[in-house]
Amino acid sequence: SDAICSFVICNDSSLRSQPIIFNPDFFVEKLRHEKPEVFTELVVSNITRLIDLPGAELAQLMGEEDPKLPGANSTASGFFRSLMSLKRKEKGVVFGSPLTEEGIAQVSQLIEYLHKNLRAEGLFRVPGNSIRQQILKDALNSGTDIDLDSGEFHSNDVATLLKVFLGELPEPLLTHKHFHAHLKIADLTLFDEKGNKTSTPDKERQIEALQLLFLILPAPNRSLLKLLLDLLYQTAKKQDKNKMSAHNLALMFAPHILWPRNVTANDLQENITKLNNGVTFMIKHSQKLFKAPVYIRECARLHYLGSRAHTSKDDLDLLTSSGSKELQPLKSQKRSRLASCHQEETQQRTEEALKELFHHVHNMPDSAKKKKLIRQFNKHPTALTPGSDVPTSPAPRRTRSRSFSGLIKRKVLGTPVILERKSRDTTPEPVRVSKENVQLLQKCGSPAHMSQAKLKSLEGQKEGSCRRMRARLLSKDSSSL
Repeated sequence: SDAICSFVICNDSSLRSQPIIFNPDFFVEKLRHEKPEVFTELVVSNITRLIDLPGAELAQLMGEEDPKLPGANSTASGFFRSLMSLKRKEKGVVFGSPLTEEGIAQVSQLIEYLHKNLRAEGLFRVPGNSIRQQILKDALNSGTDIDLDSGEFHSNDVATLLKVFLGELPEPLLTHKHFHAHLKIADLTLFDEKGNKTSTPDKERQIEALQLLFLILPAPNRSLLKLLLDLLYQTAKKQDKNKMSAHNLALMFAPHILWPRNVTANDLQENITKLNNGVTFMIKHSQKLFKAPVYIRECARLHYLGSRAHTSKDDLDLLTSSGSKELQPLKSQKRSRLASCHQEETQQRTEEALKELFHHVHNMPDSAKKKKLIRQFNKHPTALTPGSDVPTSPAPRRTRSRSFSGLIKRKVLGTPVILERKSRDTTPEPVRVSKENVQLLQKCGSPAHMSQAKLKSLEGQKEGSCRRMRARLLSKDSSSL
């Protein structure tokens, strides 16, 4: 992206306040100029998705074969065909020459003047003065400056000369290669519920197909076509003054911008209505036809940003639908990572606080409070002693029995009950000894050196004493009752 975008520091304060214009077709134009083969393949693949072009017509559209046009194989040489060919033999700098940027700059003066005079009745239909037209034509061919606002020329003179310029081009403004594609676009109609074609034009598909077709026009043709269609669109908007509707304008300009050269109306009998209706459609929707489709913009942008480019609208739709499904697991993974990071950070802060607390208690002067705090640390050595990797939660306390027999067992037996529970665990723990069994333990030795037989005998003695004590208590209770 650094190679695409460049920043220029402007020292002119008068230009700094100007709004920044962003061209949404920037990457489209960049791809067209830098990689024309890739661009043409991208656009043509989408055109064939909309209209059915046989192999020969597709090859003509790609420029691989010479276009086969109606009337090309006809041996008849009528008066009109010979007359048109004689007119095109006289080539000037602007008129009769292939379309160039210089020619467009000269002709744009005519278009700019006509934008100011759209109210003239019969504009483009009423012919102007032939002498004034020839003077104006010579001036344009010589490249001299012309003041059209001086009043020397009439708007009908300028309008007629514009049609002459388009008619004397070596090929129509929409080119011979695109002729068959325009016929197919005119046949795009809607389908009914049963899938059968109707007579209603499919305007959305026609606009999309024309957008794609205009993208692969030569740059001078596309520039002049945009200027011309915008002029005709503005002219049709003022038809209440000039009496020229979009259809009337199409009848005037279809032979100059779409009909193949050296053909007559007889050669186009079957298709003349389609061609005229096609130009009418272009005039009415001219404000939409020179914008690249969204998926072409996205493909061009992804091509330069290094991502995988998608070659059609269907691919882009699949991308957006699959992206929404993949977004949910990505969000959940991100949440889990954030939660784990937050938990680790909290745990680390807790350990640091415990270490500081331990050192503070250790440095306190000797007192009863210090001893109490140290005992609390000793009860939870793994959680409160600094130096441990992971603080462990204290072991859950076991619920004690609140029955009368359980109370007697805890008072009398003490350690053997705990020993019996601890013996079930895999890891041995030190045996806690009650005060009542100190003398017995001294006689028998330490618990570590006691045999299993001695322990069992000790447990039996305590169970017998427990029974006798219970009997005495029960007899006392019965006598009191």
